[in-house]
Amino acid sequence: MTTNGFLQIVLFLGTLLLLAKPMGWYMSKIYEGDIPGFVRWFVPVEKGLYRLCGIESGQEMGWVRYAIALLWFSLLGMVAVYALQRLQGFLPFNPQHFGAVSPDSSFNTAVSFMTNTNWQAYSGESTMSYLTQMSGLTVQNFLSAASGMAVAVALIRGFARHSVKTVGNFWVDMTRSVLYILLPLSILFACVLVSQGVVQNFAANKIIHTVESQVYDNPKMDAAGNPVKDAAGNPVTEKATTQAQTIPFGPVASQEAIKMIGTNGGGFFNANSAHPYENPTPLTNFLQMIMMFLIPAGLCYTFGKMIGDTRQGWAILTAMTLVFVAMLAVTETSEQAGNPAFAALGIDQAASSTQAGGNMEGKETRFGIVNSALFATITTSASCGAVNSMHDSFMPLGGMVPLSLIQLGEVVFGGVGSGLYGMLIYAIIAIFIAGLMIGRTPEYIGKKIESFDIKMASLVILIPPLLILCGTAVAVMAEAGKAGVGNPGAHGFSEILYAFSSAAGNNGSAFAGLSANTPFYNIALGVAMFFGRIWLMVPVLALAGSLAAKKRIPSGAGTLATHTPIFVMLLIGTVFLVGALNFVPALGLGPVVEQLAMVGAH
Repeated sequence: MTTNGFLQIVLFLGTLLLLAKPMGWYMSKIYEGDIPGFVRWFVPVEKGLYRLCGIESGQEMGWVRYAIALLWFSLLGMVAVYALQRLQGFLPFNPQHFGAVSPDSSFNTAVSFMTNTNWQAYSGESTMSYLTQMSGLTVQNFLSAASGMAVAVALIRGFARHSVKTVGNFWVDMTRSVLYILLPLSILFACVLVSQGVVQNFAANKIIHTVESQVYDNPKMDAAGNPVKDAAGNPVTEKATTQAQTIPFGPVASQEAIKMIGTNGGGFFNANSAHPYENPTPLTNFLQMIMMFLIPAGLCYTFGKMIGDTRQGWAILTAMTLVFVAMLAVTETSEQAGNPAFAALGIDQAASSTQAGGNMEGKETRFGIVNSALFATITTSASCGAVNSMHDSFMPLGGMVPLSLIQLGEVVFGGVGSGLYGMLIYAIIAIFIAGLMIGRTPEYIGKKIESFDIKMASLVILIPPLLILCGTAVAVMAEAGKAGVGNPGAHGFSEILYAFSSAAGNNGSAFAGLSANTPFYNIALGVAMFFGRIWLMVPVLALAGSLAAKKRIPSGAGTLATHTPIFVMLLIGTVFLVGALNFVPALGLGPVVEQLAMVGAH
């Protein structure tokens, strides 16, 4: 790793860890109802919303009622986004006069934004009206993020409370997440983005004529929209010439801010955070990376504060940070080493890595190797589909890291709320394993872990691999699934595996070599996204209810301390052993084979 790379990583981690405690303290105050003075002017707005919606804010819910409220709210949001896409041709704020989005694409996008996945099989600047972007996608960015935070807080209350049947009020948790946390941060960050050059307007796109004609290779598509391939299985391209360039506009900064803060990832433009109108400067790039981790890191401290032992929160945060640094080191090293094919051409590998920056394919020269690899590792750790480089162009091992981070359950910081409750599930599994080894009933933070709790935790651990592996298997066998692959062999398999991992893991990023805007992939990935979110939230809430009803057990001589380095290492080992083993055969067919073939050929 270069000195520049090392310093940038240290700067990022240092800034993040400095912000984690104040952010966590603030969120604990919000969820405990002790609203800090500097945001008390939001309180009348909060109470007004409760009166308007007929919500009894003082009435708490059991886990079943909490889950039903969450499900109905999510489903209504999905229907609203679907309707906006299908009717946008008749609705205002559509200066480009875009027509209705196809039914399968509308379904996929509606599920995607409801589940905080934000997988985009379409090009935003040529598909969605401003009204759809603002009222549908941006609003769901807030609401889906707040849903994840509400579930995490319900689980925290399960650990903090004892001998009660309630885990909070979903409507209150949702409202406070948006009103006091997501909205103020988004407004502030959007203003910063605008100051750096991110677009925020309602103007129609402008077409300008360039001085010189541009000739480029355009992928050839068949009537179904799939790439045409030659006899060897390689994509066929055709020359295209243009002397016109479209300058896109729109309300970008407002969507960009919540996209990062809520770990949503849905870009206003197809190029996402590689687009200069979404991510114009090194400062915006750095801030976007910080924003992806800010709430997930802060929630670790919130967890410790609300259960009355901040050491527990720091232990969780330490485990996340150590795994993140280890995975980042692999990505950075792989991308800076570059392709050994240079050596076969007589180019000195060390010199090419230093002078050309290693593997620069698919990366913005504005950001380079370090910030591209760092961004890719962050976005797949944080369950955020934002990208500032093409993951499809990473080296095999460099591309395997983002894929593996998604498959671990995105618990290395993870999404807002989902990362914390995912890591707490692994903590429960780790405690259970430790209890088996020493012959004691497992206990975690004063709560006895019993059979029902392990069953719910097992569902959370096993459902994503089931969706990912079964979906990938169907896609590689079906002609409709194979038709969308842009690259033959192991890399094409990785593209499909990444797509289903991203969908079921509610990440939203893509290898980008897969033509996924087809009925087959829109429906298959939509189903994976839906169940990958809902089937995890419900068991987590069931676990929260079970824990809240338990009595608190005082620590004894045989109690395993869960704030020590030993537990941190046990937790990390559990994440890798339980989370990764399901995917070793699949990874062996994809990036591992590709890496061995690349090394063996040179």
